[in-house]
Amino acid sequence: MSAHPSLDPAVVRWSVPADERGDRPVLLLLHGYGSDEHDLFGLVPYLPGGFVIASVRAPLTPPWPMPGASWYPIEGLDGRDPHAVTQAASAVLAWIRDAVGDAPVGVLGFSQGGAVALQMLRAAPDAVSFAVVLAGYAAGGELPGDAVLAERRPPVFWGRGAADDVIPSALVHLTSQWLPVHSDLSGRVYPGLTHSISQDELDDVRAFLDARLAESAV
Repeated sequence: MSAHPSLDPAVVRWSVPADERGDRPVLLLLHGYGSDEHDLFGLVPYLPGGFVIASVRAPLTPPWPMPGASWYPIEGLDGRDPHAVTQAASAVLAWIRDAVGDAPVGVLGFSQGGAVALQMLRAAPDAVSFAVVLAGYAAGGELPGDAVLAERRPPVFWGRGAADDVIPSALVHLTSQWLPVHSDLSGRVYPGLTHSISQDELDDVRAFLDARLAESAV
């Protein structure tokens, strides 16, 4: 498989200008399939102001006529290939090294972005403090960082809709088995929610993120 494209720093949306970021913790937003950096940036008013928020664009282009961008292919025989998810995670981690530096980083991802967020934890346990996974899942296979996660159990919030018919049930089952072993898991299944985000879920995410800020201030 060819090298995964890198993220474009010119299209990143930041919640504050560079001269106001300092060493504040960064919350990185990873959008879903067929979307872009503008999508999840609309959540900024609902998220704690203690974070510097950065929303990035995935580097791949989905097949026509799907708009937007994607982190990895989900079509064809190799759709949702764990190796491709790892490549996407590596591209985001490289961007963090270049653009964020030493500030602590947490990741919030929706759908594909949620899968990449978990894969970032697995690929580089020291680079990411926590993950918020909305309508996402854990990719299969094994990574060297899995043993580290099982020992450290970093905070992870996993929210999904009871009526979500986009993520295959086998991946939901895998995630429900994998996360309790490899994370300090919190989250909720939201009745009636489809492949989307609700206000109840945002309230829960806000509480989770407030707790992370409180921990970092100790």
